Amino acid sequence: MTDALYDRRMLEALICPVTQGPLDYDAAAGELISRRASLAYPIRDGIPIMLADEARKIED
Repeated sequence: MTDALYDRRMLEALICPVTQGPLDYDAAAGELISRRASLAYPIRDGIPIMLADEARKIED
């Protein structure tokens, strides 16, 4: 298994800490998106920052 495939599977296994719902991976923006919470969690240096205080509020 390649590192990129492993990383993508790991990201897809994460859930939103606020809603406990699914996240969408936005590779271009380097974020995990929680549509239910309207939050975008950043990925810094390959590490998802899963703190609501660090998330960016998104508009629908």
